Amino acid sequence: MLGRLPLEEQLDAFRSALGRNETLTEVMARTATLDLPGWYVTAGCLFQTVWNVVTGRPPTRGIRDYDIFYFDDTDLSWEAEDAVIKAGQEVFEGLRAEVEIRNEARVHLWYERKFGVPCPPYDSTESAIDRFAATTCCLGVRLEPGGAWPVYAPHGLSDVFNLVVRPNPVLAPREVYEAKAARWKEEWPELTVLPWPAGAPSGT
Repeated sequence: MLGRLPLEEQLDAFRSALGRNETLTEVMARTATLDLPGWYVTAGCLFQTVWNVVTGRPPTRGIRDYDIFYFDDTDLSWEAEDAVIKAGQEVFEGLRAEVEIRNEARVHLWYERKFGVPCPPYDSTESAIDRFAATTCCLGVRLEPGGAWPVYAPHGLSDVFNLVVRPNPVLAPREVYEAKAARWKEEWPELTVLPWPAGAPSGT
């Protein structure tokens, strides 16, 4: 079982699984050309690629989009973020996948309006990744000059390989977690979805 391997071997297996998703590797290569501060490809496209590989499905099966986070607190205007989004649209032109770029330094400006709970300002891309609704989502990988693939995985990789979805009740409301988990369970019925912990904040 990959989920029982030592961490270094899990990291190797993780990178190997991601490498089988040619769309993902192309997204990483093209994102690297944008030279965004503190960027990661993150969330669903990573753990869902692993789920697909582990369960014998095509690597891109069920992946809705490819999320790119970066962190630039030197300009919190929408215009600055929009300029990056438009530059990304040019870079990703012709790629048969939806790619979404977001400046995590701006999230606190719109999060409460969208999700109903306040979000303190993040101080890094990593702090944004830490606050996904499920620990399974808390992953990031990027391509660095020389070809290295640094991985950010604050909760480790065992749950990802073991097909376990675990709540992360630090910011997102309970209903966000449960809606995402239900959708994932439909696409990957092998998943084990753990319940929202009793006594944890449930949002609005």
